[in-house]
Amino acid sequence: MKKTKLILLGAGKIGDAILNLLSHTGDYELTVADRDPKRMEYVVKAKFPNVKTVQADLSDASAVADLISGHDVTLSACPYFLTPVIAAAAKKAKSHYFDLTEDVESTRIVKQLADGADNAFVPQCGLAPGFISIVANDVASRFETLRDVNMRVGALPTYPSNALKYNLTWSTDGLINEYCNPCEAIVDGGLRETSPLEEMEHFSLDGIDYEAFNTSGGLGTLCESLAGKVQNLNYKTVRYPGHRDIIKMLVRDLQLGQLERRHILKEVMEASIPITKQDVVLVFVSVVGTREGRLEQETYAKKIYSQEVNGQLLSAIQLTTASGICAMVDLVVQGKLPNRGLVRQEQTKLADFLGNRFGRYYAA
Repeated sequence: MKKTKLILLGAGKIGDAILNLLSHTGDYELTVADRDPKRMEYVVKAKFPNVKTVQADLSDASAVADLISGHDVTLSACPYFLTPVIAAAAKKAKSHYFDLTEDVESTRIVKQLADGADNAFVPQCGLAPGFISIVANDVASRFETLRDVNMRVGALPTYPSNALKYNLTWSTDGLINEYCNPCEAIVDGGLRETSPLEEMEHFSLDGIDYEAFNTSGGLGTLCESLAGKVQNLNYKTVRYPGHRDIIKMLVRDLQLGQLERRHILKEVMEASIPITKQDVVLVFVSVVGTREGRLEQETYAKKIYSQEVNGQLLSAIQLTTASGICAMVDLVVQGKLPNRGLVRQEQTKLADFLGNRFGRYYAA
C-alpha cells in the first residue's frame, strides 16, 4: 500500500508527540521541518521511524512552498503567526492542510484560502479548539431544541506547586493569545464578542475545586455551525483557583497583554514557570435543551492523564493535542471527511473519532 507523504512543520512539544504517533504506524512517509537545529538533532537522536528532517526558516514563504511541494498532507505545528504563509503554500501545492491554531484572525485567512480549493483545509485541530467541538456538537445533536451549550477545557499540572498553580505544557505564544484576545460566544441567540479573563465561575469535579473564565479561540467554528439553533454558547478555560487573578494582574494592570509587550510576558513565563509531563486534561461539556417536550441536561466529562506511548512519556496535553490532529488526518485520508474546501471540526462524527487509532486515547 502506498504511503501518504506528509510534511510536519514545527518540531516543538506538540510536533514531538505528532511524530511519535504518526511515525510508528508505517502508513506515512514523514518529513519534519523546523528552524531550530537542536530540534532537528533531537528528532534524529529519537530515531523515529519513517522520518527525515529538514532545517528551514518557516517564515520564508518561498522556502515553505518548496518544502510542501509534492506532499499529500501538510501539518502545521507552528505558532499562529506562521499560519497564513503555510496555508497559502499548501493551497498552491494542493496539499491537504491541518493546523492547531486557536487564533481567530489567522483562521479567518485559512477559511478564505479554503474557498474553492482543490485540497482540504482542516484548521483548529487538537483539543480546544478541536475535540471539544466534536463532543459538543455530538451531545447537542441529541436534542430537539437547544438552550445552553457550555464548553470547558483545562490542561493542568497534576501536582501544582507555584502561585499560578500552573506549568507550561504547550505553546507559550498560544497561551498568551488565549488570555489576551477577544472571545466569541452566542448570548441570547446573538453572536457576541466577549472579553478574555472575564465571567469567572467556580465548580468542583471529583472533589477538586476549579475556576473557569473566558479565553479566546476555543469555540473554533462552532458559533457559525450552531448559529440560529442555540440560545447560549460559550467556552471557558479551566484552572485551579487563584490563577485568573494573577494572570489578569500581569496582562491588565502591568499591561503585558499589550501586543507590543507580549514578548516580555513570554520571556517572564518561560524563564520562571517549569514545564511538566505530569499533567491532566479536563474536558467538560454541558448541554441543556428539550427532548420530547421536556427540558433536559446532558453532560460529558473526561479526564485524560499523561502516559507512555511507543516508549516515550507524553504529557496529557501533548497526547490529546497530537492525537486530535492525527485522527483528523487519518479521517481525511481514509475518506471519512471531505477532501476539499473547509472542513470544520464538528463535521466529524464522535464515533468515527473515538474509533480511530489516534482518537482512542480520548476514549481510554
